[in-house]
Amino acid sequence: MANYWVKKPLSKLLADAEEGEKSLKKTLGAGALVALGIGAIIGAGLFVRTAAAAAQNAGPSVTIGFIIAAIGCALAGLCYAELSSSIPISGSAYTYTYATMGELIAWIIGWDLVLEYAVGAATVGIAWSEYLNNFLVQILHVSPVPYEFCHSPFQISPEGVHGIINIPALAIVTALSLLLIRGTQESALVNNIIVIVKVAIVLLIIALGWGYINPANHTPYIPEATTYVDHQGISYKFGGFMGILGAAGTVFFAFIGFDAVSTAAQETKNPKKAMPIGIMGSLLVCTLLYILFAHVLTGLAPIEFFRDPSKGGEASVVAAIQNGMPQSYAWLSKLVTVAILAGFSSVILVMLLGQSRVFYSMSKDGLLPKVFSEIHPKYQTPYKGNLVILVLVGLFAAFVPGDIVGHMTSIGTLFAFILVCIAVIILRKKNPELKREFKTPLVPYVPILGVIFCGAMIYGLGLENWLRLFAWLAIGLVIYFAYSIKNSKLQKGE
Repeated sequence: MANYWVKKPLSKLLADAEEGEKSLKKTLGAGALVALGIGAIIGAGLFVRTAAAAAQNAGPSVTIGFIIAAIGCALAGLCYAELSSSIPISGSAYTYTYATMGELIAWIIGWDLVLEYAVGAATVGIAWSEYLNNFLVQILHVSPVPYEFCHSPFQISPEGVHGIINIPALAIVTALSLLLIRGTQESALVNNIIVIVKVAIVLLIIALGWGYINPANHTPYIPEATTYVDHQGISYKFGGFMGILGAAGTVFFAFIGFDAVSTAAQETKNPKKAMPIGIMGSLLVCTLLYILFAHVLTGLAPIEFFRDPSKGGEASVVAAIQNGMPQSYAWLSKLVTVAILAGFSSVILVMLLGQSRVFYSMSKDGLLPKVFSEIHPKYQTPYKGNLVILVLVGLFAAFVPGDIVGHMTSIGTLFAFILVCIAVIILRKKNPELKREFKTPLVPYVPILGVIFCGAMIYGLGLENWLRLFAWLAIGLVIYFAYSIKNSKLQKGE
């Protein structure tokens, strides 16, 4: 009889970390982890979701939404920091729940993380493809990629042209997957360069745009509670407390990534000290930048401007600069285009890294086929797993329409955060003797607050997104009972 609640012994987890030659190569320090976190965080979320949350939910008070989202992330981040420094294993929330809540919950969270990493990487890849044409036309002044070769077969242009394959999206996913196979250190180097470019441009927008904020655009700062219906007929709770809560759930997508730092624990030189610095450091830097950025962006243009479909989406930041700043700053809008392409690239890189490391851990436990945990003899990376993930993410990017599943990714991640907070409480009760280099303060109050904040943001995302999450988890349970439970090493007593 299968035991769905069998837990992976902590002694086995810690032994796995010291596996020697078969272990993943330890190359990352605290600084690289902070950069990895910033690389994952600043990207599609900041440049796309900020304007969406202002238009649909909160107006100028989107900055308060960022603060609520940041508090939820910080509370979960403190829990991540304790777990990742105590159990320095690849796999993130999946590994922690396996040690504390049992195999079935661990499988659910591992499957849930696919939503965050693989689906997230594919959708950001599609957004990268869309923005590439903006770059080609506006900056290089060359012809864009023909419609049929940058859209899926399910899409038709206003002129009646049918899409065939999204080649740019497939190309960027392929290039970054091959970079990951080459090595985590090399990937981190490329990521560090991208991070410097992105942060510099975000700082430029804040510094130069601050002088052009129109106070009228910030009045009232918290709009009166109403219902806003967009051009597609979708309604949103706008203004008031529920608007701010909805904005927090929307902009939460902009924070996704700091937890990906914890998936690289096994490749970190001194994880017990570097992990907390990497997680909390990247979160702190990005929160400050986000609040200032959102304040400037909503000050450059009125809310009606961001509700215009032709000015929203990926180009919202560029459009706001052109609207609220003099023509002499046209160069800044071009730099933003470059920053968004770079930002999307680094987000895809870290999401692919996170996905391969979660699958690596699940494969080592027998819950997924062995192919996901085979290490390259020279590069010491899970190269076969990277290739399988490349095929899965590449197919999605090349042949599926690019409706950004920001809310879907957010709700899956929030669910993972809730389980991580609960895992800290359970581990403190059941394994008080475990050596903890970093301790989450005020347990159980901080983890409980983390559950409350993340739960509130899930509530703010609405019923439709809850149903999508349940449908996704149902598919995962079918796979677990059909394959994973029969091949689980713990179920076999190995």
